[in-house]
This record gives sequence, C-alpha cells and structure tokens, in this order.
Amino acid sequence: MIAYPDLDALDQLGEHIRARRPDTVADAAVRNGDLTITATQNGIIDLIEFLRSDGSCRFSTLVDITAVDYPARAQRFDVVYHLLSMYQNQRIRVKVAIREDEMMPSLTGIFPSANWFEREVFDMFGILFTGHPDMRRILTDYGFTGHPLRKDFPTTGYVEVRYDEAEKRVIYEPVKLVQEYRQFDFLSPWEGAKYVLPGDEKSKG
Repeated sequence: MIAYPDLDALDQLGEHIRARRPDTVADAAVRNGDLTITATQNGIIDLIEFLRSDGSCRFSTLVDITAVDYPARAQRFDVVYHLLSMYQNQRIRVKVAIREDEMMPSLTGIFPSANWFEREVFDMFGILFTGHPDMRRILTDYGFTGHPLRKDFPTTGYVEVRYDEAEKRVIYEPVKLVQEYRQFDFLSPWEGAKYVLPGDEKSKG
C-alpha cells in the first residue's frame, strides 16, 4: 500500500522551520507533495544542523546533493539538498541559489556522506565547496575539460577517447564529427515513413 505524505503536516513543518530560522529561510512551500525550503547561502550550515537536531524535524539522513543550471539567471545555479527523517517519515528539499563565481560551504562536518555528493556537484557543475577535505573530480577523468551537466556544455563533449594499439595507450583527441551527424529533420518515424498506412487517406478528404 502506498503511503502518501500528510500535506497538512508538511505545511505545519514548513511554518515551524520558517518561524525558527526566519533569517535563513526565504520561502517554505509544499509543491507536488514535497516540502521545499528556499534558503540563503550564508545560513545553510545552521539550517541543515537545525533540520537534523530539532525535535520536530530530525532529518537524520542526507539523501542527495545536486544542482540545477539556469544560465540566463544572475544566480545561475540552485544547489539542492534532499533530506530524510526516518523518525517522522518525512522528506524535505532545501534549495540555495548562487552565482557562478560563488562557493558553497561544505556539509561534511554535519553529514560525512556529503563528501562524495559535493565532489559530484563540483565535477558535473563546477560548483566549489569551501571546507571540503578532498575537492576533486569523482566521475570524469583526470584532465577533463568542462562540467558535463552545465547547459552550455556541448552534447558531443570536447574530446574523444580511443585505445591506440601501436602506442599501447589511451589517446585523447578533439572531437571530429561529420556534418551529417549534426543534421536532423525533426520528423517522427511516422512522418518520415515512405509508405501509407490504412486510413491515412481520410486525413486528406
């Protein structure tokens, strides 16, 4: 049986968090069955510590840290934290908007699991976390250029990799794609078909 979230309880929780951290929480709203907290960058450490230790919250598990890229915005990125309270059977999302040249404080002092999450956000989006014990890439290769989940990163990437039998090593080369690869007719399989399906003639009547 599916257990749906108690929306009234989430509303009350949002009001509780806003009342206890008014300088940090800019907004608290339940959308699509989830409580989303919009927080300020400077107060994120205090807010996360509060969410973990407060008796009405008890969000003891950091589920994930990710980001969203909005290239047209002055505050280009939303850094997003997902927390779980196994005691209250509730989930919460915390969002912080930052500029491209800003850094986020690391949560590794509160949740050790933030270590790899923050490294992934750095690798994919280029967002740095101050106070992190090992701020380096985690998914891409050494010497990788760019951050793949930024919306201005080309879908083809910048380099391609192959193994050279003669040199017995991996070779990195600039991406070389024939122009035909980049041309799309934007037709669906039905529109591009060369045959006529039964009933198609009715659409021309």
